[in-house]
Amino acid sequence: TRYQSQACDLLVALHAKRSAQSVARYVSRQPASPCIVALTGTDLYRDIHRQAAARRSLAAATRLVLLQPDGIRHLPRGLRGKARVILQSAVRPRGKPRKLKTVFEVSVSGHLRAVKDPFRAARAARRLPAASCIRIIHIGAALSDTLRRQAEAEMQNNPRYRWLGELAPGAARRRVARSRLLVLSSKIEGGANVLAEALVAGVPVLSSRISGSLGMLGEDYDGYFPTGDTRRLARLLSDVERDGRFYRRLQEQCRQRAKQFTPAREKNSWKRLLAEIG
Repeated sequence: TRYQSQACDLLVALHAKRSAQSVARYVSRQPASPCIVALTGTDLYRDIHRQAAARRSLAAATRLVLLQPDGIRHLPRGLRGKARVILQSAVRPRGKPRKLKTVFEVSVSGHLRAVKDPFRAARAARRLPAASCIRIIHIGAALSDTLRRQAEAEMQNNPRYRWLGELAPGAARRRVARSRLLVLSSKIEGGANVLAEALVAGVPVLSSRISGSLGMLGEDYDGYFPTGDTRRLARLLSDVERDGRFYRRLQEQCRQRAKQFTPAREKNSWKRLLAEIG
């Protein structure tokens, strides 16, 4: 939705680059009114370093909203004072999901895009020993015919991998909550909401060591692997399945982090921000 020059008290723009025209129009029409620009991963780790339009949005904004604190260091120094962190909340699905006993279900949740490195978990699962019970359940729409064909071919050739396609949001959250582990293999993320969904559901995470995950899980989290490192991810998957102490340590680390992603906390963060600019 673009800003159509209507009178308003505040503009909240999602995406610095995609909303650049709306931000420019708003600040020219209402220069005394506040403008908040919320930054995505592609904004923060790519577009603001390459696209002048994205940088103009940052300069025009009264405040910048980031979804996790590690992202602040990726902003130009002169703009960091505008930044405020608001962690996106998540709600645990109702009821207690039944974990499958015959397989060790690992979920991957997110639309199939190159930036998500969507088949990294599937490739890692190919390296597991024959005795492993791990199965990769992949949730998300294929955003290109090429990726759809890749997912279908992976299912044919990899008995540990199943692609479910796009699910309704509630169904996707329940499927993640049912799994024993979530893998996030993205190359960049602004602050993946699926991580928060896993945390509040009590599902531990293995994640690529990227800024977006460092800001949500912490520098000292034990479940990181180098981005694109199939062998390291395979070793971690094996450790999670076979080493109960390691699995429980990840569970406890995630349980501690989950406290930060409540709706009340997110609501209070917005209240503070609005009071600050009001």
